[in-house]
Amino acid sequence: MQVIPVIDVRGGVTVAASRGDRANYRTLESPLAASADPVAVAKGLWSLFPFQRLYVADLEGIEGRGADFAMQERLCKGWPGSEVWIDDGLMQAPGAGEHLLRRQVLGSESFSSLEDYARTRQLAGAAAPLSLDFRGDDFIGPAELLADAAFWPHRVIVMTLARVGSGEGPDLARLESIVAHAGAREVYAAGGVRNGDDLKALAGIGVAGALIATALHAGKITRRDIEAIAL
Repeated sequence: MQVIPVIDVRGGVTVAASRGDRANYRTLESPLAASADPVAVAKGLWSLFPFQRLYVADLEGIEGRGADFAMQERLCKGWPGSEVWIDDGLMQAPGAGEHLLRRQVLGSESFSSLEDYARTRQLAGAAAPLSLDFRGDDFIGPAELLADAAFWPHRVIVMTLARVGSGEGPDLARLESIVAHAGAREVYAAGGVRNGDDLKALAGIGVAGALIATALHAGKITRRDIEAIAL
């Protein structure tokens, strides 16, 4: 099982997520980095563990105000791992001027129809992960996309927005259901992961990885915890 560190960026600085209430995210203060500069935070996370993948939420892009492509490029150039997953509300045409490490995340909240999703997925390519976005019990996106796993790529993120930064633990019931529905696809948990016990619980239900920010900066998930569940 993999741990994928998450960086949320607004206005060129890293912010701390809180229950998916993006309007109230505040500048990140972390013992892993001397500043909230996204590259400094990314390198601080790398100093904790040699993660291969980094997840970046470009909040201005997600919220429709225009993605920060300069920041994205800086992170892709500065990240020592093998991939940078970027969710920016699909503000950039997938594949256009793409850095070698960059993977466009297909966030379900950005699609108004299944046809819209299918067109974008074709442009983004097979390596693009899909994020199934939930707020509370509600799925955000075309209902057909959630219902039929045939539309899913190999890597699927289950994003429980209300649990992001909450410390409430992952939504194990929902994740177990989606793992069962996903077949051979890799399922990644996002939202609420608190500690090493949560990582073990996720591995136990067949989750391939977890997207984490708060618990890493707070020291509640350590290098030893990551090594204990790493493939």
